[in-house]
Amino acid sequence: MHISAKADYAARALVELACDAARPLTCEAIASSQGIPFRFLKSVVGDLRRAGLVRSQRGCEGGYWLGRAADQITLLDVVQAVDGEVITLRGEPLGGLDYPGPADALPAVWRTVEEHARAILADTTVAGLVHATGPAAGRPRVGEPV
Repeated sequence: MHISAKADYAARALVELACDAARPLTCEAIASSQGIPFRFLKSVVGDLRRAGLVRSQRGCEGGYWLGRAADQITLLDVVQAVDGEVITLRGEPLGGLDYPGPADALPAVWRTVEEHARAILADTTVAGLVHATGPAAGRPRVGEPV
């Protein structure tokens, strides 16, 4: 199994944004807080914006906000926004996968793995992640004194 850096960074950025939905956060602040390379994060946030998961405002008071409520954004939404497919085999979707002879049962196993991964990702919201690891666990929010 492989979780892309894009999916990981996207999820971390959205959790960061969900921690303080009252004000926008810059990519610089998110990258610094999460230890994410800034240039890579800019690309990831662009994918999230195109998918409607974040919205942006330019200017000195600008930055990024969640595009919809944190409890309405699942990790499945995030993965699909930045990677397209949940699981691929050598870069190809599993849908048309077919093997001859003794390996003919293997594609069904790979599709079952994908179904289970999709279910877990669909059941995990950004809000749920915030509540599981947020400030109550002793983690300061972006911009809070340490």
